[in-house]
Amino acid sequence: MEDTIIKATVRSNNTKIAKKSGFIPGVLNGPGTASTSVIFEIIPLNKIIAKHGKNAKLWVDLDNEKIFGYIKEVQRHPVEGKIIHIAIQLLSKDQEVKMDLPIIYHGSAELEHRLLQLQVYKSEIKVSGIGANMPDSVTVNVSEKQSGDNITAMDFHLPKGLIILDSEAELYAGIKTIRDVQVEETEEVKPA
Repeated sequence: MEDTIIKATVRSNNTKIAKKSGFIPGVLNGPGTASTSVIFEIIPLNKIIAKHGKNAKLWVDLDNEKIFGYIKEVQRHPVEGKIIHIAIQLLSKDQEVKMDLPIIYHGSAELEHRLLQLQVYKSEIKVSGIGANMPDSVTVNVSEKQSGDNITAMDFHLPKGLIILDSEAELYAGIKTIRDVQVEETEEVKPA
């Protein structure tokens, strides 16, 4: 797997000038060190987030020194949806981290062919593990599930060394028949 690298430059001017120049302001948070204000180029940053998600693991190239980390926070404009600020947590490759990973539910089309529907209750799972082993997302296959089945921690097959921090009884999704879902929706619409 190839390394994801983003170039960062120490921010010396204010954020408005950086944004007008085609850069996104950000901050690098290192373990036990002060934060460093930086700027990132918009296009490479958007490509990384589109490909690897909002918790992408990456190498930050700062003054020709590569530092390992992951995207901790992405702030977006409330109306336009554009990225306005990014925070990257720097860490050593063998450092343990806690993250909320996005869940990808695979097999929804197969459910629909059997007149079943996936109802997602939670789109992220909280895990802990070594930063270098942390995936960008977690996939669960729902194609063989039946009506009334629930997706719980037991349905996830995480890489070795990762631990789910959510409760064992946590419900991430459920499988319902399409008819039951339509009945529930019409009951909610009825005025009292």
